[in-house]
Amino acid sequence: MNNKAIGLRLIIMNFLEFAVWGAYLTSMGGFLAKNGLGAEIWLFFATQGFVSIFMPALVGIVADKWIPAQKVLSLCHLIAGITMAGCGIYAMNAGSTLVFGTFYAMYLVSVAFFMPTIAIANSVAYNALELAGKDTVKAFPPIRVFGTVGFICMMLFVNFMKDSSGVAYQHSYMQFICSGVLSIVLAVYSLTLPNCPVKPKASKTASFMEATGLSAFTLFKQRSFAIFFIFSMLLGASLQITNSYANGFISSFADMPAFADTWGAKNANALISLSQMSETLCILLIPFFMKKFGIKHVMLIAMFAWVLRFGFFGLGNPGSGVWLFVLSCIVYGVAFDFFNISGSLYVNENTDKSIRSSAQGLFMLMTNGLGASIGTWAAGMVVNHYVYNATAPNWPMAWYIFAGYAFVVAVLFWILFKNPDKKTA
Repeated sequence: MNNKAIGLRLIIMNFLEFAVWGAYLTSMGGFLAKNGLGAEIWLFFATQGFVSIFMPALVGIVADKWIPAQKVLSLCHLIAGITMAGCGIYAMNAGSTLVFGTFYAMYLVSVAFFMPTIAIANSVAYNALELAGKDTVKAFPPIRVFGTVGFICMMLFVNFMKDSSGVAYQHSYMQFICSGVLSIVLAVYSLTLPNCPVKPKASKTASFMEATGLSAFTLFKQRSFAIFFIFSMLLGASLQITNSYANGFISSFADMPAFADTWGAKNANALISLSQMSETLCILLIPFFMKKFGIKHVMLIAMFAWVLRFGFFGLGNPGSGVWLFVLSCIVYGVAFDFFNISGSLYVNENTDKSIRSSAQGLFMLMTNGLGASIGTWAAGMVVNHYVYNATAPNWPMAWYIFAGYAFVVAVLFWILFKNPDKKTA
């Protein structure tokens, strides 16, 4: 397969991978709030973190040792797609009598199999690019940017599409059905991707760690990797906060007479999609910044961008202060990409081929696993205290608390982490 063809194939894979997520990730919080589950929003988003504590690492081991990664990607999307579509169908039939337990159980299974696909899709792409003789640091970001395009397309689709009763998909069960259908399509498509050979079976004298793929955890023995993973967890705590609450926060202005008729209050998902549009540009900057400044400074830029992301939300509104929301969306591209994509590339560039899928799974465990689950749980307590359980909701205070947390993490990282690109002790 020629280089142009493989680039197009990987573009389609990334487009579908993140379109699956974009169909519901930023709008699910608003749907839950409108269906009496506002106080449980944190749990739904923290669940993505809970399952990422173990599922990406386990699935990565399977892809490294037993089943080719593209087949693992297919199986995971098939299960995730069926159960996510099931969430939508159940919610459609339940109407106003939506039962938390039933809906959550299907959602749990779906995200348990979806979350590992992010790291596995990266491994499939890196493998294909290396087979084509490409430099992954230069070749991957322009391909990965189409994942963000897919995410944006689905955000806008569910924002503007309406069901037969005139309800926008972002506020209805249709967002879950759309996600499920796309996931099943990707399950089929994944089987056509280049083969990712499993690593040779371990010899009888191989250690248990080598035989199972858990050797990726030995990366913690290296000081730079240990600190990198720990701060990946701390920064990962910020990842799902705006996905959890931004839609509900912006939509809540529609209940205030002064903002009820503003475009932003009526089209929260479309406004938030500016964040992903910013991502498409920031991804393309990563090769330059990684080569020029190294992982430490790229991560620091991401950390301080999170401070601005939250702070601008606290200061803004969809009326005269909408420009602050727009600025928040612009810096989000830096906050997300300079952390997630650069971190993934750093792991790929600095680990042995025999443990790369496992190492990517470990990165996911620390960020979207431990970090996101702890962060979303803590954010839930903050938002429930200041908003959902408060007599007078105080969204700005919640956003300022999140901004303060991100600032502290950035300062500590600046002090403790030594850039491996600079030969410092």
